[in-house]
Amino acid sequence: MLVARRNLSKDKMRLGLSIVGVGLAIMLILLLNGFLAGMNRQITAYLDRSPGEILVSQKGVSNLLGATSILPLGVFAEVEEIEGVGQIIPILSQFIILDLHDKKQPVYLVGYIPELGGGPWQLSAGREPQGVDEVVFDRVLANRHKIQIGDRLNITGADYTVVGLSEGTTSWMTSFIFLHKKAAEELMRSPQVTSFLLVKTHEGAEATNVLQKLTELDGVEAFFKSTVSENDLRLFAEVFSTPLRLIVAIAFFVGSLVVGLVIYTATIERQREYGVLKAIGARNGVLYQVVVIQALVAAVTGALLGLLLVYSASWGIMSLRPQFLIVLDPMDALWALVAGLGMALTAAIFPVRVITSLAPAEVFSK
Repeated sequence: MLVARRNLSKDKMRLGLSIVGVGLAIMLILLLNGFLAGMNRQITAYLDRSPGEILVSQKGVSNLLGATSILPLGVFAEVEEIEGVGQIIPILSQFIILDLHDKKQPVYLVGYIPELGGGPWQLSAGREPQGVDEVVFDRVLANRHKIQIGDRLNITGADYTVVGLSEGTTSWMTSFIFLHKKAAEELMRSPQVTSFLLVKTHEGAEATNVLQKLTELDGVEAFFKSTVSENDLRLFAEVFSTPLRLIVAIAFFVGSLVVGLVIYTATIERQREYGVLKAIGARNGVLYQVVVIQALVAAVTGALLGLLLVYSASWGIMSLRPQFLIVLDPMDALWALVAGLGMALTAAIFPVRVITSLAPAEVFSK
């Protein structure tokens, strides 16, 4: 409408600042949501990419990353005898602390048998470990500490040669490194010990029945990998998700406040014009449209700017700090517009109240 366009174009600087304010708020909302999605993906990356449908752990252990598991000796043979079990992949895993360039670096060590699987699912360089003195490092961690293939590293008292760099095995919390299972047993002084079994069922076998039979074994728990992933997410992600969602709510409030302040000021400055319109018969509904259109223009334009900013910011963050994964979904454009619409409607509340209480006679008397 003409009145809305005139109100917005009257002070272009103020309009521009409101659009930037909304854009930054939308950027923060999408950036934090993308960080949460990326964090969740990193936490479950190993289970998502490892073989098998079922994870067997020590009795009482329902997490992969959040607990130490030691399976009873002989359980491998017992699992082999269960009908429907296809392949069994044993791993020995443990959180350890590395001393890299005088900095303490927590990593999740996985000992596995390369012929069976359970190790890195993608190598950016090199090969998998074959000997007991070889290790595969996460690529991002290696780059941060200038570690290259062929380097000799001390890991908790033993020297290993870096023979490969893995891809997609890092997070802002920790990174994965991979050894041959025999090497992990020697390193942890735990011969023939296994932490978890990854179980693949035979084609055509009912996975639920296999799971039920596994749970009947003494001293072990058995879960679908999806259940363990959910447990890991609850353990690690929920600690951070609550404050991040609070910041998202604050960003939405700030964006609404910025738009509301601009539209409220523009409404107050033009009370006389609104009074004239009411005096010549304009209904409140028409005036409401003027206010809402102003808010929509500022908020939706800001939302589009926020989309541009968030893709630029996420690219910059992941380039400088690749351990931070930011996952932006194509639906983010829709969510940005919805958030902008919500800001516009929220911001229009107070200017609408000004118009509702406006009496033409009072305007003309001033």
